[in-house]
Amino acid sequence: MEVRKEIKIEEHKSILSLDSRKRLGLTGVQEVISFNEEEIDLTTELGQLKIKGNNLKMNKLDVQNGELVIVGVIDSCTYMNREKKKDNDSIISKLFK
Repeated sequence: MEVRKEIKIEEHKSILSLDSRKRLGLTGVQEVISFNEEEIDLTTELGQLKIKGNNLKMNKLDVQNGELVIVGVIDSCTYMNREKKKDNDSIISKLFK
């Protein structure tokens, strides 16, 4: 008889809420890496996030609960990949495929 163990992996959760490109609410924040009026870099449950815009200000930062509110003119929100991209196979490995 086969015994199966079910392992549940807790899903990472992050909510990004953008209101008229002037107010950004974000949950799942782990760390603010750097910030200025034009760019905010932070680490979230889902990876590194880069927010670009003008007159950006962190209105509310609650690191314990992972909540952040940013006000200003928001131009873009970009998640960076967590995993490094695999390099192309070497020429030798291609020859022996």
